[in-house]
Amino acid sequence: MRIFRSAVLAAGFAALAAPAWAQAPHFNMMPELQSKTAEEKEAEAAREKAYRESLKKIPDAKVSDPWGAVRAEPARPAAAKPKTKTGSNAN
Repeated sequence: MRIFRSAVLAAGFAALAAPAWAQAPHFNMMPELQSKTAEEKEAEAAREKAYRESLKKIPDAKVSDPWGAVRAEPARPAAAKPKTKTGSNAN
């Protein structure tokens, strides 16, 4: 019984120590961003400008509806019925 009690106590200490151990390694997984040189900034600006100009050259897509000839015309809403007065006064 004494061995079982000490085993349970050791397991309890291990369970309490596990979360603290998980927080122990403190290292940066993302390296610091390095600043760009003037040449790199100019090259990136030129790439961005060329990209934007190429987007302007793309023609607008035409709307195509392959099932347009098969589909029936959309149902038109029924004419609204005039509202009638309801109540106990009958004339």
